[in-house]
Amino acid sequence: MGDRRILLLLVLVLFSGLVSFVGAYEEEKSEQTTQGEKWFLLRQLHNVVKTDAGSMRIVKGGYRAGSFLHSPMHIGFISMEPNSLFIPQYLDSDLLLFVHQGEATTGNIYRDELAERSLKEGDVYTIPAGSAFYLENGNENQRLRIICSIGISSESMGWNAFQSFFIGGGVHTSILAGFDHTTLSTALNVSTAELKTFLIRQTSGPIVHLSNSHQLNIWSKFLAQEPHQKLAHLKRIVNFGEESNPKEEVSTWSLRKFLFNLLNREDVVKRVNRKAPSTYNLYNRNPDFENNYGWSKALDESDYSPLEQSGNGVYLVNLTSGSMMAPHVNPRAIEYGIVLKGTGRIQIVYPNGTLAMNARVREGDVFWVPRYFPFCQIASSNGPFEFFGFSTSARRNHPHFLVGRNSLMQSLSGPEFAASFGIDEERLKRIANAQSEQVILPSSSPDSPMEMNLDFY
Repeated sequence: MGDRRILLLLVLVLFSGLVSFVGAYEEEKSEQTTQGEKWFLLRQLHNVVKTDAGSMRIVKGGYRAGSFLHSPMHIGFISMEPNSLFIPQYLDSDLLLFVHQGEATTGNIYRDELAERSLKEGDVYTIPAGSAFYLENGNENQRLRIICSIGISSESMGWNAFQSFFIGGGVHTSILAGFDHTTLSTALNVSTAELKTFLIRQTSGPIVHLSNSHQLNIWSKFLAQEPHQKLAHLKRIVNFGEESNPKEEVSTWSLRKFLFNLLNREDVVKRVNRKAPSTYNLYNRNPDFENNYGWSKALDESDYSPLEQSGNGVYLVNLTSGSMMAPHVNPRAIEYGIVLKGTGRIQIVYPNGTLAMNARVREGDVFWVPRYFPFCQIASSNGPFEFFGFSTSARRNHPHFLVGRNSLMQSLSGPEFAASFGIDEERLKRIANAQSEQVILPSSSPDSPMEMNLDFY
C-alpha cells in the first residue's frame, strides 16, 4: 500500500513538472512572438508636420536596442487637404513617392532645372536627396494621400532620422530665416524692414491652404499674381544663393534657379524639363505573377530607371480571401509592407527555426522583414488582402520560395535532403509534391475577422 502511494506521488510530481515545463515553454514562445511584434510591426506613428492643411507622419526604422537587427528606412504618410501646398524644401535622404489616393503636381530640381510632373493614383516617383521640391494638391474636392519611403541618411549627424530643410515659409520654418538679418538683407539686397515683412508673412507652417475659403497666405497671394508681378517679386529675392556647378550630381540643387522657376510658374508649364524622369504607374502594370488566389507586381530598376539612384524597389500584392503568399526568403533586400486593404496575418521566422512573429495586421499597419528571414503573408477569410511595399534593393529580387511547386523543397529533394529530416526519399517527395500551386497558395486555415484600424494618414 505504501509503495503504491509513493508511486502515485512520483507520477503527480512528474506530471506537475511536465505541465510546468510546457507552460514555461509556451510562455517563452509567447514572449518571443510578442517581442517579434515590437520589432517587426512598426505601429508607432510620429508627426513630422501637422497643420490644418495636412500632415506628414512616419513610422521609424533604425537600430533596435540590444539587437543585431537593423531597419534602414522610414515609412512616411503624407496627407494634404484639397487645394493645398507642401512648401518648397529638400531632404537629406532619398524620397520615393507612391500616390495612394488623389492627384498631385510636384516640382523638383533636376540638373539645375525645374521638372514639374502630374501624379495620379498608382504613380511612383523619385526625388533624390538634396533636390529641392514641392507638392501641390490642386484638386478642389479630394484629399491627397501619399505613401513614401525615406532612406536613413548616413550623413544625418547621428539623429537617425531624415531632416527637412524648408526654403519657403516664415520664421521657425524657412532656412533663410536662420541667417543674421543684416547678412540676409545684404544678400537679398533689400532693407532690414522689408526683410522682416518678408519673413513674418507666412505663419501657417509647412503645409498651407491655397483656397480662398481660408485666410490668404503668401503662397495663395503670389499664385494669384500676374506674370509681370511675379517677376517683380522675383527680383527682390533671386540674388540670394549661389549657382550650382552644372557638372555636379543630379541630386544637387540651385536655389536661384529653383526660385526663378517656381515664381515664374506659368513659363515653366510651357517648357517642361523633358530630361527629367517621368512617373511610373504601378496600377497599370500587368501582374508579374497571377493565379486563382491572387497576383503580385514588382518594380525594379530594369522597369523604372530612377529606382537605381534611390536603391529601392516597389511591389504590390493582392491575395484573395483565405489565400497565402507561400513561405519565402528575400536574398537581396529588406522588405517593408503597408496594408492598403483588408486584414491578414504576417509570420516571420528566426534563423534558428523559431517563430519570431505571428501577428494580425489591418489597414494602415506597417511591417518589415530582415533580409534572409523566412516569412509569409496570409489573407483573412473575410475578404481580399492587399499590401504595398518597398525593398532596399533596386535590383530584381528573385525571392526563394520554400514550399510549393518549383520551390526549394522540390529543387533540393534528394537523399541528402531526406536524410536531414530523418525520412526516406520517397516520403520526402510525397510531401514536397503534395502542393501543386506555386507562389500564392490556397489556405485551409480560415482567419477570424479583425477590427479595422483608424485612418493612418
